[in-house]
Amino acid sequence: MHTFGNRRDIDGLRALAVIPVVLFHFGFSTFSGGFVGVDVFFVISGFLITTILFREISAQRFSFIDFWARRARRIIPALSVVMLVTLALGWLLLTAKDFSELGRTVRYQSLFISNILFMREDGYFQPASDLKPLLHTWSLAVEEQYYIFFPLLMAVLIRYVRHWRWMLFAVLLVSFGLNIAYIEHKPEFTFFSLPTRAWELLCGAMLAVTPAPKQAVRPWLYQTVGIAGLAAVLFAVFAFDKSTVFPGWAALLPVLGTTALIWSGAQGQSWTAQLLSLRPLVWVGLLSYSLYLWHWPVFVYANAISIDGIQPVEAFAWMAMALGLAWLSLRYVELPFREKRLLAGRNAILAGAVAAIVVLVATGSAIRSADGVPQRLTGKALEYAQSREWRAGQMKCMLVTQDKSLDKACLVGGREDVPATQLFWGDSHTAALLPAIESNARREGRPVWLYSMSACPPILSDDPRQRCKDFNEQTMERVRSLGIKDVVLASNWSLYVYGREDGDKKVLLNAHDTTAQAEQRMAVALKARVAALRAAGAQVWLFKEVPLQRKGIINRLTSLARIGRSAEGLGRPLEEHLARQQFLSTLFDAMSAADPGVHVIDPTPLMCANGVCSIEVNGHSQYKDEDHLSDAGSARLSPLFAPLLLGTRHN
Repeated sequence: MHTFGNRRDIDGLRALAVIPVVLFHFGFSTFSGGFVGVDVFFVISGFLITTILFREISAQRFSFIDFWARRARRIIPALSVVMLVTLALGWLLLTAKDFSELGRTVRYQSLFISNILFMREDGYFQPASDLKPLLHTWSLAVEEQYYIFFPLLMAVLIRYVRHWRWMLFAVLLVSFGLNIAYIEHKPEFTFFSLPTRAWELLCGAMLAVTPAPKQAVRPWLYQTVGIAGLAAVLFAVFAFDKSTVFPGWAALLPVLGTTALIWSGAQGQSWTAQLLSLRPLVWVGLLSYSLYLWHWPVFVYANAISIDGIQPVEAFAWMAMALGLAWLSLRYVELPFREKRLLAGRNAILAGAVAAIVVLVATGSAIRSADGVPQRLTGKALEYAQSREWRAGQMKCMLVTQDKSLDKACLVGGREDVPATQLFWGDSHTAALLPAIESNARREGRPVWLYSMSACPPILSDDPRQRCKDFNEQTMERVRSLGIKDVVLASNWSLYVYGREDGDKKVLLNAHDTTAQAEQRMAVALKARVAALRAAGAQVWLFKEVPLQRKGIINRLTSLARIGRSAEGLGRPLEEHLARQQFLSTLFDAMSAADPGVHVIDPTPLMCANGVCSIEVNGHSQYKDEDHLSDAGSARLSPLFAPLLLGTRHN
């Protein structure tokens, strides 16, 4: 095995890991693959910890208790402080729902299993992840899970297996194979789980236990390997992005690149080792753990109190704050524990770690069980938070996955002696219109049917989901049997044509369609539905999609109100909305022009003024989330449906 002394180049390598991560998270597109910094950390950790383990096990002085005491001393103090501060800021800024989620995350991460929680939720690259102040702790969870099992594996292999290095390498290959096997079908599992990430730590481990060559390595070789390793890591940082299938095969680049850099630096004074040993990089590297811990909560909360996202100049200020917090954390939290100025004894640090875990688990559980302590919120902040819940009965009128029966239609407003001849039909965007529908129906004394099913567009297509097809067929039959005269089709139309704005196309009618094919498929399916309705004697009213808001922006209303900052002007630029809706608007308008029995209702003029599709109007949130109307937002659209219920054509 190589003898590795104090490696300044590894400290610099830590800087090479953390700097791209921070810049990537703060939105600097040049560092689009900055997330690979975590993989660099994995290799470094696997190398350093295995070096210590192998030395102690070989000398027969290894102790599991001592090992875990060292891990506790290194990891838990700074992590505990960050989690407590994150909870305090969450108390101030977050809605009840988000604070409840934060409490659950604290509980999971205190037990080092937050990666399991996150793999069941939105993926790492989803915009919703920007709302989770402790999302970045998934990598710490993976690492600590690894170090629960790895020392035992090492001890057993070295003691009982003759060719134990080959066995260790076999485990590495199995982990890498799982990574390749699952990356397409279970990407969240592959990204967040220990079995599919262990090979990255094992690459560092294998380097640590590989015997040193009997002859000195020639300079040209280790210089070349070092340069190639640095090039591989930098290529991943600058060339990868959110669309890269990762980890998968792509992770080989930063992982093997890091392995090459560590090996090269151990052979002699390589150029890359000298570069990484520069004082600024070493300084950042020494701060890297605390900087990694602090930067993400700083980003999430800074984003929460910004009007329209963190701008580049602001980003530098927030990153400087994260760096300052990291320095304070290193000096006043990390070093006192690592240098044994606090809780010096083994039993003392383990007892302190257990106490910290118990306190954090209890705190997180209490917040979760209290539903995020909604009593924290008052005034405008409370109103904004409450707008994120439907209270007008929408869920009673909408079929969801848990419903076994398809019979969940609502007869809204009106008198019992008056037959209902109008019907609203669509997905959850139709259910969101309930307050607008009900106010008109009650005022005019004309009952209206509402048929809606979550994620099921009201079109005539070869939708692979049998439940959606059955619902639409049943609704079409109700149109005929009830003698419906007017049918309003409403939906999150663009979702089924273009997918989610984060690139997720699982919701398309056919996930393999190109954009042109998806548009054509929608046009054919919608025209077929309209034709069937016209043949049944009904007029058709096509309700254009409400403007979608950017992911995470609705949460800002409560955070802004909590710090007394106005949300005026917060919303999606009108031109972005019109660009996404261009094909659909043209399709709707053409269908209306071709048939006098087909009409179009467009909410855009009412919802967008002065070039912005506003989130809040007159102090009331128009949205429940990024694409569904709130009760207030829906009620505000009531005038759009008056012509329909009055029996006159809407212009």
